[in-house]
Amino acid sequence: MASQICRARYSFDGALALGELDEIASKERRTVIGLMSGTSADGITACAARLAGSYDRAGLEFIGMETYPYQKDLRARIFELFDPPTATIEKICSMNFELGIEFAKAATSLADRLSLPLGKVDLIGSHGQTVFHDPRSGGKKIGSTMQIGELAVIAEMTGVTTIGDFRKRDVAAGGEGAPLSAYVDYVLFRKEGEGIALQNIGGIANLSYLPPSCSEDEVVAFDTGPGNAVVDRLVSVFTDGRASFDAGGSIASKGKVDEELLRELLGDPFFSRRPPKSTGREAFGTGYAERFISMAKRRGLGKEDAVATATMLTVETIARGYEDFVFTAGPLDKIYLAGGGAKNSTMVDWLRRRLPNVKIEMFDSLGIPSEAREALYMAVLANEFVLGRASNLPSATGAGRKVILGTLVPGQVA
Repeated sequence: MASQICRARYSFDGALALGELDEIASKERRTVIGLMSGTSADGITACAARLAGSYDRAGLEFIGMETYPYQKDLRARIFELFDPPTATIEKICSMNFELGIEFAKAATSLADRLSLPLGKVDLIGSHGQTVFHDPRSGGKKIGSTMQIGELAVIAEMTGVTTIGDFRKRDVAAGGEGAPLSAYVDYVLFRKEGEGIALQNIGGIANLSYLPPSCSEDEVVAFDTGPGNAVVDRLVSVFTDGRASFDAGGSIASKGKVDEELLRELLGDPFFSRRPPKSTGREAFGTGYAERFISMAKRRGLGKEDAVATATMLTVETIARGYEDFVFTAGPLDKIYLAGGGAKNSTMVDWLRRRLPNVKIEMFDSLGIPSEAREALYMAVLANEFVLGRASNLPSATGAGRKVILGTLVPGQVA
């Protein structure tokens, strides 16, 4: 059945024998590598897993993961693509292929470390690096989104059939293209007698709320606003680039939150807008951080107070997201934290104080390393694609209908 769906929907111009695609889809278990580079653009996380079935019959065996940090020069050139004045067509095009090489190297390196021959890997699912995300907002008929890290390069260098561009079909169907995580959270973690939330604090913060015994239409998922992006930028500026993040929240812990500045920042209309909603560096990236720094300097704030205020902005916008859009949707028993912000003990402590009636635990307690979460989700989405399964949640993204997410590039065919 799965292969019939694939036959009906996709044409490979003879480059990939349909028999090979049938073979991948018909396997009892597929070995898949997922690749992810997030909003913070720290590096590439690669994760390997064995996947059986799909959707509510999905089975998952975590094999291993590794993170490959970007070299300082490469990361700086990626950040140039987030700023319109420096993001030329030539730079974007060139970086698309350069990052394709880096993603392929990450997949190959992980496979080598795990003694997993690439010939035994059925699929690679790659998110790529988001360089622009302009969701369906402000009355636009359709949004737009771009992730780079050329899929053809990954497939060519590894010989493995590669699937990516997961956001675009949802956007084409009228959605925000995010959060992609909501579908996988629903498939893997919904519980019969417990309401839980999966809270990611990456460059941008987002959540998935799964009410007890929920259907997929009852899932609430959205971006809450800045995660670590603003804090990271402030730390980089204040340390002249010697540090790129507030390790453990040590800087924020020494500062005092400027309540007046915080109130002004919380007036951004994104925070009160009802879901579905998503955002990115276009709204809360370098430009936003530079304005934040200017406001902080006018108010005479030092490094510690500015970083503390930015940290509390993340905490407060997350907390308000729950108060405004989650607590009204059903009971919430537990929040599982993932992403770099989960390692910021000051941020986590302040969030626990802000939401005292909800138990907050680390995502790792679910049996999967927090660092692997997003890369693993790309592996799951690749698996769903091959089995012909629609993997967006319109309740989360606002899409007009359920659609199969992804674009496929064949690997080497014997």
